[in-house]
Amino acid sequence: MTAVEPAAELVVTDITVGGMTCAACVRRVEKKLGKLAGVTASVNLATGLARVSHPADVAPESLVAAVEQAGYQAALPVREDDEESAAADGEEAESRRERERLTVTALLAVPVLVLSMVPALQFRDWQWLCFVLAAPVAVWSAWPFHVRALRGLRHSTATMDTLVSLGTVASFTWSAYALFLGGAGGPGMRMSFSLLPSASDGGAHLYLEAAVSVPLFVLTGRFLEGRARRGTGAALRSLAELAAKKVTVRDELGEHPIPIERLRVGQTFVVRPGERVATDGRVTRGTSAVDLSLVTGESEPVEVGPGSALVGGAVNAGGLLLVAATAVGADTRLARITRLVTEAQAGKARAQRLADAVAGVFVPVVLALAVTVLGFWLGAGADPQAALTACVAVLVVACPCALGLATPTALMAATGRGAQLGVLVRGPQTLEALQQVDTVVLDKTGTLTTGHMTVARVTALPGALGQETVVRLAGAVEQGSEHPIGQAVTAYARRTGDAGPPPDVTDFAAVPGHGVSGRVDGLMIEVGAPDGRLPHELAMALTAAEAAAHTPVLVRVDGRAEALIAVGDVLRPGSYRAVDRLRRLGIRPVLATGDRAAPAEAVAAALGIEEVHARCTPEGKAALVRELRRGGARVAVVGDGVNDAAALAGADLGIAMGGGADVAIGAADLTLARGDIEVLVDAVRLARRTLGTIRANLAWAFGYNVVTVPLAMVGLLDPMVAAAAMSASSVLVVANSLRLRGWQPSGSRGRAHGTRGTRGGKAVVR
Repeated sequence: MTAVEPAAELVVTDITVGGMTCAACVRRVEKKLGKLAGVTASVNLATGLARVSHPADVAPESLVAAVEQAGYQAALPVREDDEESAAADGEEAESRRERERLTVTALLAVPVLVLSMVPALQFRDWQWLCFVLAAPVAVWSAWPFHVRALRGLRHSTATMDTLVSLGTVASFTWSAYALFLGGAGGPGMRMSFSLLPSASDGGAHLYLEAAVSVPLFVLTGRFLEGRARRGTGAALRSLAELAAKKVTVRDELGEHPIPIERLRVGQTFVVRPGERVATDGRVTRGTSAVDLSLVTGESEPVEVGPGSALVGGAVNAGGLLLVAATAVGADTRLARITRLVTEAQAGKARAQRLADAVAGVFVPVVLALAVTVLGFWLGAGADPQAALTACVAVLVVACPCALGLATPTALMAATGRGAQLGVLVRGPQTLEALQQVDTVVLDKTGTLTTGHMTVARVTALPGALGQETVVRLAGAVEQGSEHPIGQAVTAYARRTGDAGPPPDVTDFAAVPGHGVSGRVDGLMIEVGAPDGRLPHELAMALTAAEAAAHTPVLVRVDGRAEALIAVGDVLRPGSYRAVDRLRRLGIRPVLATGDRAAPAEAVAAALGIEEVHARCTPEGKAALVRELRRGGARVAVVGDGVNDAAALAGADLGIAMGGGADVAIGAADLTLARGDIEVLVDAVRLARRTLGTIRANLAWAFGYNVVTVPLAMVGLLDPMVAAAAMSASSVLVVANSLRLRGWQPSGSRGRAHGTRGTRGGKAVVR
């Protein structure tokens, strides 16, 4: 029996590709790379990036060589800092060259257009001046098109540059023939102009306006398109700009600045008011408020103190902080966010793959049509210049550029905008799946709730002490406890009381399973489980706490019951609104949790969720997802823990909370960086808007060619008008995509002013 060789390990390499101008170029590069054994590639026209999956034994240099053999420039990525700097410098230099070429072309072409289109301005020998001005446009201005067309010819392929080059050369060559040999060079020559092409006698008609308008309009379109495309990547560049270049380290030698590359995990660094946090870390000293809006989309500053985790890129809005670095370089949260956005922008939607396939055969078909049109008109006895007009118009108007830009520009704008809002997607497939989701399985702890014990309600008897004093005394006794309930009571006392130090506690004692006690300000304070008869107010509070699946804590002062504190995992402020908005979008919410039935039912009742699955094991959650999918549902799973990873991976779409476990985020297709469940609604609406924009772009790109190519074939489209229409189609597609950069989630105003089902800034289960 023949042994089966193990499959070669696949690796992914990114290659920067230069010189691509249309979807036909994309298809050509992908086909060239695909001819290598075991290699598949996805090329993005908007980013100029090829993501290549290949066996480990295929050297990246051979991939670069394959791209260059196809007639394009290619380079492997360099170190991140150098790459960002080189990319920025390259974009700036390219933009400057485009602007200079366009400026010179416009200065030369505009007089030719005016004289050709306005007979009243045509003076003696005007045609020779136009020829002198048009020659540099047809040669120098259109030189990039000619070079790329010849390069494609050497590789037996044709692209949009082939069409532009042929159109320009044909128009200019005919005009030169007419001037020197056809009788158009006479001193008294006059030429009428019409937007609809018309034949004239013999060779006395010039096409210099077409020879200059084609390069002028295409260069104008490319320039505007390039600016717009760079705009779609603005969010990604803003993420890169958040990374610090230097950091002030504090050690035994004092404070001194060092490059961020030299910072190591465990080192302590200083963050002064107004400075950006250099890397992920944990506060060791100081208190402040930090602005996370540029990192996670969180609009409100977050209070931090000793022990609080910080994200690199956040801005310190308050006091001086000392921070111990917990992650550096590629391991930071900002770096992971940037990688996710980059990967998402490199992918392709199904519709774009179809468009690229069409564009791969589109240009050869157009060339065949142009030759056919020329032969048909000449064979039918038409004037040669009318036949040439139709041929040139077909060449110029049939541009697959808009097809290649329809999807990637929309994805770049949408994923960048999503990152600003705290929505991180892995790729276009995620947006497509998110648009189709009709059922969402929600975890409870850490997703709908905060995931940690919090005081939900305090009920105190009216009397001399008062609620604030009772809470202060209970917090003082509990500060010596390591139990999560005790820590919740202490944190609540600090938050609601004065800013002074807690009172001293004597005679402290802890009884396992019951509670703690101690003497504070001469009073004996006991904090523990309720027992015995309680006053009516406290008995009612006990019943309400048990109904809400909260843990009741009784506070006794000198043996008398004074207050009952309900402690539990409270709802996130936006949970009610998020679930309600999901239902309005036609998405059915399902609650699946490993917690007990009582807390699960309480949360479901508060949020209006009808289907509840309690005590779900990780295998049980995965089985629930499979069952829902077998029933025909398109299922998304939202979770934040290790126990959610299997369900996340098995769903049509896995969604992780940004503050959750790394394994959950790794298994998810979409991450809510802000840790706010309401952002999921924004993600769904952004996905639907993005896919709608892509469909509109593709409809325009296909529809444009369906309408204009037949018009050009029958001689109803002047080459100059064709060039303008072709350039306008690409600019229109990119401009439509750019609208996604300004997309605003509905309800953001409401989130800023609080949510239904909240009390005192915290959602409570009731």
